[in-house]
Amino acid sequence: MSSFLELGLDDWLMKQCQSMGIAKPSPIQKHCIPPILEGLNCVGCAKTGSGKTAAFALPILQRLSVDRYGPYALVLTPTRELAFQIADQFKVFGKEINLNVSVITGGMDMVKQGHDLTVKPHIVVSTPGRLADHYESHDTFNLKKIKFLVLDEADRLLEDTGFAEQLEIIFKKLPEKRQTLLFSATMTPAIRELQDSSEKKVYSWSQDAEVMTVEELDQRYLLMNADVKDAYLMHILDTHTTEKPKSSIIIFTSTCKYAQILSMMCDELGFPCVSLHSMLPQKFRLSGLSKFKSDQVKILIATDVASRGLDIPTVDLIVNHNVPNRPRDYVHRVGRTARAGRGGLAITLVTQFDVHLTKSIETYINTKLTEHPTNEAEVMKILTEVAVARREAEIRLDERDFGEKRSINKRKKLLLEGKDPEKEEEERLAKKAKKRHGKSKEQRAAEKQERKEKFKNKFSMKKKSSNSERK
Repeated sequence: MSSFLELGLDDWLMKQCQSMGIAKPSPIQKHCIPPILEGLNCVGCAKTGSGKTAAFALPILQRLSVDRYGPYALVLTPTRELAFQIADQFKVFGKEINLNVSVITGGMDMVKQGHDLTVKPHIVVSTPGRLADHYESHDTFNLKKIKFLVLDEADRLLEDTGFAEQLEIIFKKLPEKRQTLLFSATMTPAIRELQDSSEKKVYSWSQDAEVMTVEELDQRYLLMNADVKDAYLMHILDTHTTEKPKSSIIIFTSTCKYAQILSMMCDELGFPCVSLHSMLPQKFRLSGLSKFKSDQVKILIATDVASRGLDIPTVDLIVNHNVPNRPRDYVHRVGRTARAGRGGLAITLVTQFDVHLTKSIETYINTKLTEHPTNEAEVMKILTEVAVARREAEIRLDERDFGEKRSINKRKKLLLEGKDPEKEEEERLAKKAKKRHGKSKEQRAAEKQERKEKFKNKFSMKKKSSNSERK
């Protein structure tokens, strides 16, 4: 099949695809659109950037154009940013039929969202938490007549325990007679289990690939001491922005606090950037992402909230400031570049504590990362400047009481649930201590220092060796 018409799509949808520069269907679109049009439940898995959104949006719109009422389809997704992106794609594809799309996510006016739901939009795109909140707070709307339920990034939705209770609330309110569509970049046991438990026939398609990442992606690592990681990051940014001033960069880091610190450091050191993490107000998240997408700012510093589904064509460098604990998270992060056949580069900063995680990633993606060349002497020149910028950023962040609001809200939630916050914190710390094999704080500190000294010796020897080679 070489065209959308041959897949069974109407002429008006094919023209919409052409207007968006989509000349021919991708593999997942070729395999999944016909069975969805036939009325089958569908599970589709393909690499990031392969056109999964269009694979479910196009057949839903065709069926909707025949019988236009709302709500017609519910799309659930794990992150707010992805929800807005999917809604935008639905609006563009459905422009010819005056599509009404409603986005229901946290961080936005709940009263306005409630009103939007009562006017029965054709498509509802939502995160599970906020939709469950609407169901529990009022009953002025219902989704009992929807024809489609879509779980985008289904692996995250089904395996993250935080979504389980919310999904249960939502599923009870949906009709049994509906088409269920699951799409993901990775096939997981949870998806297979749900597929096997279905009483109705399920069409399943998964892209065959020995390597989990796309061929166009150049994957590298940079080994360093943990103490100089930030200096190496700034050196990479300096080199890349000088060589490719028009390119965009996403830096992924592990926590909201560190994402904020890095963004403050970058601004201080002359790298304009925006940050994206869950502790930012939603209006700042959307405005920052908008600036990045429109090329007003070239650097985005984010947690894993930006690792799922976001499609920004100008991104050609991904930097993993930390090595993800789960290899699947690495695949989603680096999938923000080298999309739809374009090339891209991913550099992972590896410290002495991350070697085992890096090996796990290499095993999972079935490919070896290559070492990224760098100039150690240039890095050492900026080491003090970067360290000072980081310390100043940490002081400014402490003055803002960063994270205090989240802590207060968590405490309030526990109290409302009838739980003792102090007792819950004690249990959390006890579990954390148990995971560390019962070692004391002093033992862990000694082991950490021993590892640092061991690596420091290797690092200095490597440095001496490279200096002698230059001579």
